[in-house]
Amino acid sequence: QVRLLESGGGLVQAGGSLSVSCEVSGRILTWDTVAWYRQAPGNERELVASLTNGGMTNYIESIKGRFTISREAKNLVTLQMSNLKPEDTGVYICRAEKVVMLGRSSQHNYWGRGTQVTVSS
Repeated sequence: QVRLLESGGGLVQAGGSLSVSCEVSGRILTWDTVAWYRQAPGNERELVASLTNGGMTNYIESIKGRFTISREAKNLVTLQMSNLKPEDTGVYICRAEKVVMLGRSSQHNYWGRGTQVTVSS
């Protein structure tokens, strides 16, 4: 069974820093992409940043230069957020794509439950 274990987040003042981490837990052979989405109240879920297994990163324009997504361990991906703004507030949700478990050939996508990030002005 695959689970996405999210940690981090919290409350910070504007200009501060936080990080959120996502561990792809289980008997994992490989995955293709781990991404962070966020959803603010009343808004649709939006992709914030993604990291491929090969190391390619992608960021939305509004967070470029402030957020960094990186791989801390084989199945641990962290989103480091700095110079946070109130508009960064939301539930940050991890997604792992094309996950293959040991001994299996099928690929599946998974969502985490999300972790709250609140930036006060």
